[in-house]
Amino acid sequence: MGYYIRILGASNHEIHIDDLISALTNEGLTAKFSIDKNESPENFSVIDVSNVKGEKLMRIERNRTNEKPGKWEIEEFKDEIIEYKPTSASKWLYKYLDKVKVIYVFQLLNASMKEENFRIVETIKSAIWSKVGGIFQADNEGFSNEKGYHILWQFSDDVTGDWNMAVKNFFGGWTNFTMDLGDEIQRKEFLAGKVPKNARKI
Repeated sequence: MGYYIRILGASNHEIHIDDLISALTNEGLTAKFSIDKNESPENFSVIDVSNVKGEKLMRIERNRTNEKPGKWEIEEFKDEIIEYKPTSASKWLYKYLDKVKVIYVFQLLNASMKEENFRIVETIKSAIWSKVGGIFQADNEGFSNEKGYHILWQFSDDVTGDWNMAVKNFFGGWTNFTMDLGDEIQRKEFLAGKVPKNARKI
């Protein structure tokens, strides 16, 4: 089935597959792209990405939010995030979702998690983000802000490790920091919309 991450783009800038190939080439990487014969490289709705060995790494779907299923996804996210914290991030996201013009859905397959393949995934994701802007969403993790810092807690209770986070500050912007996701005190402070005392500001 795979694991899903999304770019919720603030711009519906058209992306040609050649743009993705160029981004990979600049990083010394190569991948194979496959699209339906009825679609064009500059206006695709679904592309499959494989490495040079032919291993399938991921499928990318592009859904405009003024059409189904993109419109449905936005409505589902709005219903979902109300119950998550910090509350300040949830409120910000609810309003921000109205600005989203396109959703790029990345279905990551098992082979994508190998180090040499994950570089391909990250390069393609960054290339698309540089064109459409917006925020990230990842299953069982949550959402980011427009700078890519994580702002909404949707992790499992047993999550551990350092993670780059952000909370809304007094001036209406974001304060960025790295926290230990497994530290219960830091977790509690983040959920309250505060920078954890033992976190490291970025």
